[in-house]
Amino acid sequence: MKILHLDQNHPLLLEQLKAAGFDNAEDYTSPREAIEQVIEHYQGIVIRSRFDIDAAFIDKAVNLKFIARVGAGLESIDQEYAAKKGITLISSPEGNRNAVGEHTLGMLLSLFNKLNKADREVKAGNWLREDNRGLEVDGKTIGIIGYGNMGKAFAKKLRGFDCKIICYDIKEGVGDEKAQQVTLENFRSEVDVVSLHTPWTPLTNKMVDNDFINGFIKPFWLLNTARGRSVVTKDLVHGLKSGKILGAGLDVLEFEKLSFESLFTSEMPQELKQLLAMDNVLLTPHVAGWTVESKTKLAQVIVDKIVAKFGN
Repeated sequence: MKILHLDQNHPLLLEQLKAAGFDNAEDYTSPREAIEQVIEHYQGIVIRSRFDIDAAFIDKAVNLKFIARVGAGLESIDQEYAAKKGITLISSPEGNRNAVGEHTLGMLLSLFNKLNKADREVKAGNWLREDNRGLEVDGKTIGIIGYGNMGKAFAKKLRGFDCKIICYDIKEGVGDEKAQQVTLENFRSEVDVVSLHTPWTPLTNKMVDNDFINGFIKPFWLLNTARGRSVVTKDLVHGLKSGKILGAGLDVLEFEKLSFESLFTSEMPQELKQLLAMDNVLLTPHVAGWTVESKTKLAQVIVDKIVAKFGN
């Protein structure tokens, strides 16, 4: 079976697939149009987020058996059309869930203790102790939306704190000993912190808007290490200004390119400029699942799944 690798990943992916009898080819630079000219010769694709794989691309991949994405989400692939064509889709959320859990916890602790703000002030010669009095996680109610691989990993990291953990998910019966599953109404009435761990779908697109924000009983902190397009930035800014949202930790932004490799290509939107100026907002460049260890684990998960499904 011939596999075309379209993004560079950990070397073990190529090495182990070769050892398992697969024929690897690499093309990390050719434009999509050039890939379309040769894709008929391959039975498998390994990609991260270089470009979307839509119906037009799939139609040219007449011998394709699988598409493997080295990452958690599959929104860059036309999943319905791929299934119609009998193409197996493979992803690797198991590979970076621990990294996402740790990053989310780090954002929460940094926001609660004003670590980034205090660091900037001390380096500027300002010793403002009372102004940087923090909050404790203990005693708070942490609410997780989307209780799959990533949500469960974050809940696991919270076990050392004396806090209440609840979750909301459209799937029934996903709660466990770490997080109690509740109705959306109960979720909105209890939480102090909302952490998003949902994939991008039409249901989660622009999910966090004014109506969503105003549906909560108490002001809350927002964490998003999922997908940027799930949060409407101008509504988030309004919530932060009004005090309905106490602070936000965002690893992803609405304005990211779908490749996740850059923020935007045109002029910076006004609402993003406002967000960047806020001391109670912590931003990172889509790296929650982007650790040295997760690079290895993501590749290993992909190898294991390909070999289990298509190996001799």
